[in-house]
Amino acid sequence: MAIIHPFKGWLPKPDKASEISCVPYDVINTKEALQMAQGKPESFLHVIRPEIDLPAGTPFNADEVYEKGAENLRNLLESESMLQDENQSFYIYQLETKDRKQTGIFTCVSVEDYDNDVILKHELTRPDKEDDRTRHILTQSAHAEPVMLTFRDTTDVSSLMEKEMITSPPFIEFQSDDGVWHRIWKMEAKADLSEAFSEIPKLYVADGHHRCKSASRAAEELREKHSTHPGEAEFEYFPAVLFPIDQMKILPYNRVIKSISENQFNQLKKQFTLSEGANATPAKKGDVSIYYAGHWYGMTLPQPKKKDAVSSLDASRLQNSILSPIFDIKNPRTDANIDFVGGIRGTSELEKRVDQGDVDLAFSMYPTSIEELVHVSDEGLLMPPKSTWFEPKLRSGLIIHTF
Repeated sequence: MAIIHPFKGWLPKPDKASEISCVPYDVINTKEALQMAQGKPESFLHVIRPEIDLPAGTPFNADEVYEKGAENLRNLLESESMLQDENQSFYIYQLETKDRKQTGIFTCVSVEDYDNDVILKHELTRPDKEDDRTRHILTQSAHAEPVMLTFRDTTDVSSLMEKEMITSPPFIEFQSDDGVWHRIWKMEAKADLSEAFSEIPKLYVADGHHRCKSASRAAEELREKHSTHPGEAEFEYFPAVLFPIDQMKILPYNRVIKSISENQFNQLKKQFTLSEGANATPAKKGDVSIYYAGHWYGMTLPQPKKKDAVSSLDASRLQNSILSPIFDIKNPRTDANIDFVGGIRGTSELEKRVDQGDVDLAFSMYPTSIEELVHVSDEGLLMPPKSTWFEPKLRSGLIIHTF
């Protein structure tokens, strides 16, 4: 059963929230972070992307990067812009776009639950990214950014959130540059919420696999250092926002191939039926749209030979029937000839990259469903890389967990 753990969160003062909070570290590169942080000395980007405050060309994993991140976090927490709650608390975090709302519990979850598969994964993590975030956690003595988890909803959890939201206004409310409204409510650490989650058997990682794994590695190292047992110390818990499954929205994660030959495209046309003049966005699962030489083509992916949850995913069907045999991309995690474009950027981004000559060909995918993600996780399997893009994204810097 799932454990949730209240904590004394650090929050920006309400009038500082929009200025301090920022996008997660892993949706932008260093150049983009530098541009976004210009003129914003209190932006949380200085904590999660501290290389922006060091000379250009400083390696992302240099010692001074982690030291600078810890220094920037310390200075921010000591400023008048941040306050720490005096009592252990839960929080409610609501995201609202022009067409939907998504409301979840912001709390800490257990490293032990992650290690014991109460929190289920669906994606492999890369050791270099694990190393990077683990060092940030250990150097800062903090979990700076939450992960996004999902769960099968119960009326208990929903009603408790609704009751809190009706009885009090949000502590923080602002609209970010991308048009998303962010609202935070403070919630007393009541036993009934913990009891409600104790009835939920599994939590599922939606976004933040590397942050989960890094929290686990940091806890293991600190456990050995301080001779503590699992679950005893505050570093055994890391922040997460838990959203009901029926509120989650997944956008497609599209693929681009940097270099192909005319023969390879002719081979694709020979083996599969391509419909020229197709829509840029596939209409249903199993369909994919292809942009090449200024034209959109549509095709239906062949049915998988295996019937397991992973083989039936469109990303797997594309990989096994096209990317590997025709374009010789055997391992999309490491092959430099493939790149991935989040669905939030739209199909116009695919056209732009091909038309400008940055890549030769693009695949516009149909989005993975949340039920497919849960099915894969329940079977203990792993998705192909970059199978899901969750939107809207959580903001970093709204609630910080220190230990």
